[in-house]
Formats: sequence, C-alpha cells, structure tokens
Amino acid sequence: MTTLRVHHRAIPVVLAAMVIDVIGFGIVMPVLPELVTQLGRMQLDEATRVAGWMLAVFAVAQFFAGPALGHLGDRFGRRPVLIAAMLGFSFDYLLMAAAPTLTWLFVGRAIAGVTGATFGPAGAVIADVTPPQKRAAVYGLLGAAFGVGFVIGPALGGLVASFGTRAPFVVAAALAALNAIAMTWLLPETLDPSHRRPFRLRDAHVIGAFRPLFHAGNATPLLLAWFLWQLGGVVYPSTWAFWASIRFGWDATAIGWSLAWVGFLTVIVQLAVTRRVVDRLGERRTAIAGLACAGACLLAYAFTTRGWQVYVFFLVGALGALVYPCMNGLLSRMVDASRQGALQGGIGSMNSVAAVLGPLLASQSLAWGAARGFDGAAFAVAASLMFTATGMIAIFVPHRRVPAESAEASS
Repeated sequence: MTTLRVHHRAIPVVLAAMVIDVIGFGIVMPVLPELVTQLGRMQLDEATRVAGWMLAVFAVAQFFAGPALGHLGDRFGRRPVLIAAMLGFSFDYLLMAAAPTLTWLFVGRAIAGVTGATFGPAGAVIADVTPPQKRAAVYGLLGAAFGVGFVIGPALGGLVASFGTRAPFVVAAALAALNAIAMTWLLPETLDPSHRRPFRLRDAHVIGAFRPLFHAGNATPLLLAWFLWQLGGVVYPSTWAFWASIRFGWDATAIGWSLAWVGFLTVIVQLAVTRRVVDRLGERRTAIAGLACAGACLLAYAFTTRGWQVYVFFLVGALGALVYPCMNGLLSRMVDASRQGALQGGIGSMNSVAAVLGPLLASQSLAWGAARGFDGAAFAVAASLMFTATGMIAIFVPHRRVPAESAEASS
C-alpha cells in the first residue's frame, strides 16, 4: 500500500477550507436547542420542529446553489468562488450571532446553504491539478476533511458555549474570515483560462438532476437502499442536540463532546477498520453488517436511559461508517463504464433530497414522540429505515464474486 502524496499546493489549502466549512456547521449544533427556545419562546419539543425546518432550508438552498457555484467556477475560476463563499460564511455567522428573531436564523441558514455548496468547486480544484488515476485517492481526503471538521466543530462549540449561546457563531465567523484571507494569499488559480466557458443561467439548475437515475440499470435496489440509509443517517445532525437535551438534560458542552465522539469513532473506522473488514467479508456482506450495526445502535438510542450508554452504543454504531465505501464499490460494479457518470449524478441527487427530507422526518418524529412520552421516536424511525435498507441489499442485491483482474482494474 503506497502512501498518498499531495504534489500541488492548492490541495492542502482546499482541504483546510473544507475542514473550516464543516467546523462552522458543527460548532453551532450544541447551542441550537437553547438559542431556538430563547428566540422562539417555546419548549424543546416545539423547538425541534422549528430546527428541522431550519435544516431543510439549509439543504434546499445548498441543493440549488451547488450547480450555480460549479458553473461560476467554470467561468471565473475556482479561486474567486471559494474565497467569496468563505467570506459569505463569515458574514452569515455574524448575522446569526446578532439574530434578534427566528426569522433571521432562517435567513442565516439559507445563506449558509448557498455559501456552503463548496464541495463542487473544491472537487474541481482536485480535478484540475491531479492526474485521473490519482483522483479517487485525493477525493478521499475530502471525506477525511469532513470527518475531522465534525470532530472539532461540536467539541469546540460545546466549549465556547460557556461564553454564551452566540459565542460559537462569532468563532465560526472568525475562522471563516481567517480562512478566506489565507486562501487569498495561498490558493493559486487552478483553472487554465483556455478551459473556461461562459456562464449560462439555463445550465445552472437542478431540474434534470434525477434523470441519470433512469440510466442506472440493475442498480435500482441498491440505489433505493442508499437513499434509505442517507435518510436515516440525517437523524444525527438534525435531532441529536435536541434529543440529548430532552432525554438527559445535557447542556451544550455535553452535547458537543458526544458529537465529537461520534465523529472521532467514524474517522477511526474509516481509516483503520474498513479495508480489513472488506478484505475478509467482501463489499456486500460488509455493507449489510454496517447497516445492521447502525440500525441496532439507533434502536438502542430510542430506549436508552443513561447518558453514558450513548458512548458505549456508538462503539457498535460507528461501524455504520463501513457502508459508504462498500455501497459505492458495489454500485460501481453493477453498471458499465458508460453509465458511471449517470450513476454518480443520481447518487448526488438522492443525497440532496435526503438532506432536505431527513431533517423534517427526524425532527417531526422527535417532536411527535416527545409530546406523547416517547422522545426516542426519531431514532426508532431512523432504525427502521436502516433495517429496511439492510433487507433490500440482503434480498435483492445478489452476491457476485469479482475476478481479481477486474477488481484490480477498477481500483
């Protein structure tokens, strides 16, 4: 196994930007329950519903902004788009820090969705400076950057919250501003002027985003399982802070540390466990095992009664991190080379829809259950989605042994 070397100075700068992006998202999660209840003058169960709509607004804005930012990057270059997005992040968090009403929080989340659609331009930078045969490995660093940011963000948010519910927003704004300054000095433009193309508004839309799914061939059952898995997984960012406040009475610091634990174990599984398990079990069985572990953990959360049990249960739940690389590998083998692009387009579309619908489903389930004495309802619903996805793969996705030469050619 060779060590991946980054040969272009733009890559570490972009990875740092992605870490800051995710930190900015995670740092405010521990204080959202208290802030929403304060501004809305409501109880936690009702605040959960409001937060679900807030996250849905974020996801919708990001869904529509993604294609536009990508096309702007093709027209004006990656550097100005990334810098402008990071400056927009800084402004947005300052706006949310000063928000006098819930309406302003919604406005702030919409702006964050627009400025946060930076994975496209960041991926384009990698494509600009990395040979095709090395892109998959470097793209994997973007996933690692997400994991690192999700470890640091909630933990930092919990610590900073001791200075007030607005303090994490101010820190996030400062980090984004510093990152924009750093990119101004350190990030070179990676798009050659000869490769730029005009910006056409008619191209920067998502109307046809789902058309590629119809060309995914026999991957339909696995694509549906992917969607259910994504839909269930959204329960963590959308309801965790509210559920922990209702169930255990945790403050922002305790919520932050618990989310950091989730992120930390997820990164450990991705880096140290995935390859060993896949080599032993294969992609299909590993995906089934990962989904089953994720579902079992979520079901345990629905009925847990002690805060310390959360940390123990996620020792099993973290194995859900095995699902992403295995399902991706299975999907890539189930369609021919001419349909790989269509497949990835369909996956991106489903992820976006899950990011919109997931917070609504999870938050409404939590609020509905809490009003009836069962505040674990959101996790029970998420667990059912995971188990359904598990069954779909076990029943409808056949086991196929891939010849060694084919596997090597696809890696």
